Amino acid sequence: MDASIIQTIAVYALPVLFAITLHEAAHGYVARRFGDDTAYLMGRVTLNPVKHIDPMGTIVVPLLILLSSAAVGAGPMLFGWAKPVPVNFGRLNRPKKDIRYVAFAGPAANFIMAFMWAAFLKLLLRAQFTEPFFFEMAKAGIVVNLVLAALNLLPILPLDGGRILFSFLPSSAAYRFGQTERYGMIILIALLMLNILPVFIQPIVSFTMDILSLIFNFY
Repeated sequence: MDASIIQTIAVYALPVLFAITLHEAAHGYVARRFGDDTAYLMGRVTLNPVKHIDPMGTIVVPLLILLSSAAVGAGPMLFGWAKPVPVNFGRLNRPKKDIRYVAFAGPAANFIMAFMWAAFLKLLLRAQFTEPFFFEMAKAGIVVNLVLAALNLLPILPLDGGRILFSFLPSSAAYRFGQTERYGMIILIALLMLNILPVFIQPIVSFTMDILSLIFNFY
């Protein structure tokens, strides 16, 4: 395997693992706060990545994307998933309303992690640290988390954005929208294969990157 590909995998491994893992743990934590302890009782409200890893979605798919992107010299458009945290929406205190908070918890965790990676990058710059590996890892942490947050905010079921939209719709419209969940992954994969996803994701990523750059004075 080419040394540059190995380096790319090493740089992205930790950011991808924690971005996907903490995203799912956040869902379980907020669900418990709003009345549903299903995930907690199953041991899924934890920062232990082993509890959340889906072999295909957390390892194989992101790895294949990184390998193919490195092979063609392109920036990776990462895509992956962890084992979904089980949420019994019927056990939430106010199911239709509380679902929006449970859903938004995942992207919110990614935005927070992007902020933390940006703070780490600023710390490296201030310390005049010279090891490029950690600079690249910090940059990867920012991008990975922003992409994952933006992806999950798309108003497509079963993504978090779809759940948030569902919670705001009137009951009859929410029911009809809920019927589209069976096609959600097909739609998402089609958007990915047609390279349309960046059209929706890039504006959110660019806007948040600008905010982080302003806060930490990266320019």
